[in-house]
Amino acid sequence: MKKVALTSLVLGLLILVTIGVVLYGRGYRFSFDNGRADLAGTGLLVATSSPDGAQVFINDHLTTATDNTINLSPGEYNVRIVKEGFFSWQKKIIIEKGEVSKADVLLFPTAPKLESITNLGVNDPIMDPSRTKIAYTVSGQIAKKNGVYILDMTNRPILTLQGASSQIADESIAPLSSAKLSWAPDGSELIASTSAQAVSSSYLLRPTSFNDNPSDITATLLSVETEWVRIKTDRDRSQMNSLPSKIRAVVRNNFKVVAFADDDSKILYEASNSATLPIIINPRLIGVNSTPEKRDIKKGSIYVYDAKEDRNYLIRDALNPEIESLMWLPDSEHLIYVHDKNINIMEFDAANDTKIYAGPFLDKYVFPWPDSSKIVILTNLGNTNTPPNLYTISLK
Repeated sequence: MKKVALTSLVLGLLILVTIGVVLYGRGYRFSFDNGRADLAGTGLLVATSSPDGAQVFINDHLTTATDNTINLSPGEYNVRIVKEGFFSWQKKIIIEKGEVSKADVLLFPTAPKLESITNLGVNDPIMDPSRTKIAYTVSGQIAKKNGVYILDMTNRPILTLQGASSQIADESIAPLSSAKLSWAPDGSELIASTSAQAVSSSYLLRPTSFNDNPSDITATLLSVETEWVRIKTDRDRSQMNSLPSKIRAVVRNNFKVVAFADDDSKILYEASNSATLPIIINPRLIGVNSTPEKRDIKKGSIYVYDAKEDRNYLIRDALNPEIESLMWLPDSEHLIYVHDKNINIMEFDAANDTKIYAGPFLDKYVFPWPDSSKIVILTNLGNTNTPPNLYTISLK
């Protein structure tokens, strides 16, 4: 009997401990107000940052450091994350009982490092659809140095990033240093179009190796371009079909898609007409982004739709079109844009808009690095006597 009683006691304790762990994980805490025990429901705020070790202020009170979990009573809180040498981050976050809210923050340096990655001079750089390579032309060098180059941003040179570029065509066949370049939708080919003495020519280049004898596709250019349109159409259709059917209908009826986020979870779009977006996920999700959304959309305005959370955010009003060259950072959480000759980054819900670079750069040539650690720009650093080159701006 004693053995049975002991076993029952152990099982009972295990059950109580398990219940306690579950309740603790859901934010419940014991309090002893007015001399009696009470089980109070709280919520959890998980605050993380890159780099870590930043200070976390809750309603202007220094509360903890990242990376950490904080128990808070239900309500709205002003959360500010600060680290020396980086722009601060701030957002109002709603805490709900028994739920987990997140502040997962990328902090940008206030004095980013600028590094040259080319030195021969760069003309008209263009990024491939996979956003891992940049094609550009070089002129003003000896004939063997002039031509078409590829910067492969997935390369990891041992010393400097200047070793990440390679020449894929010179001028032995055609004047490619002045060519206009265009990428195939799958990034497997390039067309280099030239014009000399009123005669236009087009050449097909492979970006992965040196093209000793580029294919002259002038006579078949239309058929190549038609095939590229087919590839792009198939790719866009596949991307659209990856969405749930109800969201697909909303996108087709109301969105002029600018770009999907790299993880396909969000859509940057221009409203094709004025409408009210229907609620797709009902009941609404809890513990989601607490930035107020805009479901009443206006034709011509720019928005981001978060397909996972069924929430919609205004990025640029049609009546205030000051944002240019808007694109995704590859982390799928931030947008890059150019405004008033500066480069800014904002979160996908338009929060924490930060001017990260105010120096000289040319013609809005701005490209994100594939791992979101840098931005590539084209600049001569304000010296009009030197040709522009590609530089990186560090974001971490």
